[in-house]
Amino acid sequence: MKLKRSYLLHFIDASFGGTGSPSWFLIGKDIEEMSVELNPDTETVKNILDETSVNDNGYEPSMSADPYYANPEDAIYPKLRDIAMNRLTGEDCKTQVLEVLMEGDTEASHKAWIEDAIVKPQSYGGSQSGINIPFDVTFNGNRKEGTVTITNKVPTFKEGTVSAASSK
Repeated sequence: MKLKRSYLLHFIDASFGGTGSPSWFLIGKDIEEMSVELNPDTETVKNILDETSVNDNGYEPSMSADPYYANPEDAIYPKLRDIAMNRLTGEDCKTQVLEVLMEGDTEASHKAWIEDAIVKPQSYGGSQSGINIPFDVTFNGNRKEGTVTITNKVPTFKEGTVSAASSK
């Protein structure tokens, strides 16, 4: 059985480093296709002896949420508006991203990863269909693996690796 795309969820902490519990906003409404681009950083070098070696410098993952139609009822909207309209940079754009992989729709908990991220709107405006504020999410390290339970559409992350016996 192949997994449905809806089994891979991406949430952004709309509190952007606020105090207390994260305010998770689920990305995906109005988006027909979205992927995390891993952007692997490798370099192949061939020396004068005709030997080839590969330098693996890791990844620079990112993802684009496009379109995102401005909706004052969305938890993330006030911050996206603020970043775009006030041209905010640095700490003002930092938050966390939560990735959830549901490998079955009846599990009580799911594999998940949380990571620091930078959110940057790419433009604003658009057509008659609504104000579009597409944004990029650049993963910024401090990645942690764990599990998530989702109650009333609200995820709760618990750090710690999932044992092979409890995963499918």
